[in-house]
Amino acid sequence: MPPQTESEAVPADRVAGSPVYPRGSRVNERGHLEIGGCDIVELAAEFGTPAYVYAEDDARSRARDYLAAFGGLTDDFDVLFASKAFAATPAYRLMVEEGLSIDVASGGELHMALAAGADPARIHMHGNNKSRRELEYAFESGVGHLIVDSLDEIELADGLLDRPQRVLIRLTPGIEASTHSHIQTGQIDSKFGFGLADGLAESAVERVRASRHLELVGLHAHIGSQIFELEPYVRAIEVLAGFSDSLDLEPELMNVGGGLGIAYTAADEPPTIEEYVEVKVKGIQKVFDPAPRVLIEPGRSLVGNAGVTMYTVGTVKEIPGVRTYVGVDGGMSDNLRPMLYQARYEALVANRAAQPPDALATVAGMHCESGDVLVRDVELAAPAVGDLLVTPATGAYGHVMANNYNGVPRPPVVFCRDGDARVVVRRESWDDLLSRDAE
Repeated sequence: MPPQTESEAVPADRVAGSPVYPRGSRVNERGHLEIGGCDIVELAAEFGTPAYVYAEDDARSRARDYLAAFGGLTDDFDVLFASKAFAATPAYRLMVEEGLSIDVASGGELHMALAAGADPARIHMHGNNKSRRELEYAFESGVGHLIVDSLDEIELADGLLDRPQRVLIRLTPGIEASTHSHIQTGQIDSKFGFGLADGLAESAVERVRASRHLELVGLHAHIGSQIFELEPYVRAIEVLAGFSDSLDLEPELMNVGGGLGIAYTAADEPPTIEEYVEVKVKGIQKVFDPAPRVLIEPGRSLVGNAGVTMYTVGTVKEIPGVRTYVGVDGGMSDNLRPMLYQARYEALVANRAAQPPDALATVAGMHCESGDVLVRDVELAAPAVGDLLVTPATGAYGHVMANNYNGVPRPPVVFCRDGDARVVVRRESWDDLLSRDAE
């Protein structure tokens, strides 16, 4: 796709500078939304809808922001891309090119990371119930670090190994972050990690120390996702320090998780990357002497605002005195977050992006569920059949949670950069739905 002619954004541009859209987005001279220099109307004509559209330079710039924020505070750090947010081979490749290590949570994510050229020594293997097959694959591949999550896993991993393996123990620090309960992970009642109050964490340390092949090099804690308050991170670090002191541990590595929130609506004001990094680095330096190497694992904050999802409006259904439904050609098959934990999004009529919103509507998906609603009660510019509608901030947990409910093929992923667009994950076809049939 050829680059658009450079021009000033139109006066009614509510996109340029908005925290929810990819960096560099704007409303162009045609009144169309432009992502990564590409006109959304032209993208829809070429690639169809629905589709995930990413401004590639946005994700790259955020990776560089993390590295720069650390570089101003310490030389002893590593930034891991928590790939569950956007597990796709092109995303792994992008993050590797920008100098990040990789966090995987399954054998499938590991497979994609390796295919993208990630150095196995810079891969950290997570998961609260890793299978024998996944562990064997990780060890055969030479993953640098295994994060152990249960006593059963410690026994299984040690029995599979015939060489040393560096491990971190995942702790549950008992910190409840201010976020939706479904994405809290650090509270006492959690399926993740080893609790401190019940003695399981001490047992995990003893088991690893007594093992034949596991080498304890660090601790890990992750308290949740989409977090705006930084104080819980400070408390979690203090808990890790207290635990280390109680067992005379001198961890080489300290992984203090990820979880930095992003703006899903213009009203959201998350901390900056710089503020987030400073809290973690200074928090560790304050309570550990000597300070271990600081590891963090951002995912959502690297890719969430880099992506949007574009749809075509197929119907506008007004229920007088009740609600106006705007039906689009996607829904819970391409964005499960509103259904899972009432995630809130904005929406824009992208082919008339310069027009002010003047109609209250609810954006509904095409699936056979009353709860298939993407955005409830949003102001739009008089939506009509055939319009292109975009929901921003879908770069994290959109593609990776996509599904085939109602036999709907999953959308493609399109990367845009300097006015050029390319498909990096193709659209599924109806024939793909038959590809795994055994007879």
